[in-house]
Amino acid sequence: MIERLGPAPAHVAGRSFGGSIALGLVARRPELFRGITVREPPLVAIVTEDPDALRQLRPTRASMDAVLAHLGKGEDRQGARQFVEEVAMGPGTWDRLPAAVRETFLHNAPTWLDEQPDPGWAEIDTDALARFAAPVLLSGGTQSPVWSAAILDRLAAALPRARRQTVEGAGRIPHVTHPQRYAAALTRFVRTS
Repeated sequence: MIERLGPAPAHVAGRSFGGSIALGLVARRPELFRGITVREPPLVAIVTEDPDALRQLRPTRASMDAVLAHLGKGEDRQGARQFVEEVAMGPGTWDRLPAAVRETFLHNAPTWLDEQPDPGWAEIDTDALARFAAPVLLSGGTQSPVWSAAILDRLAAALPRARRQTVEGAGRIPHVTHPQRYAAALTRFVRTS
């Protein structure tokens, strides 16, 4: 898409699985990027040697298995709600989300089911990332899962020009909960990189 729409290099922003996809492309085709902004990619394989991160991830993995079971049976509403409350954002969040956001989760639920069988969905080539010379903004929130910070720490250690940003009071969807602060931080980064 970057080559087709051009011009490359481009600044790319990705959140969650989209951040994982963007980082994977950075590892394979760094020349396409002028910079990258990544928000909490679920690259859990890069923290498998961290016992604290693994302990924190254990309940999330159990919830992910339960979500996949719901989605596999066509129970998209139950699966989406459990994903939001136990994997992505925290208890009670589903009922506080705007109806349009809940509908987006419902609409995208089958896609998440399709992504999970990919054996490499949680992995990244950190050696290739270490060769990426463009600026990187790694974004997290104070209300995000603790294991997400461990992933961002590992990515920051691998990427030579990485900067960290923490959005106070935000969790995994700052574009919904704190849109002005999140957009301002991304805009500032793109303009200065």
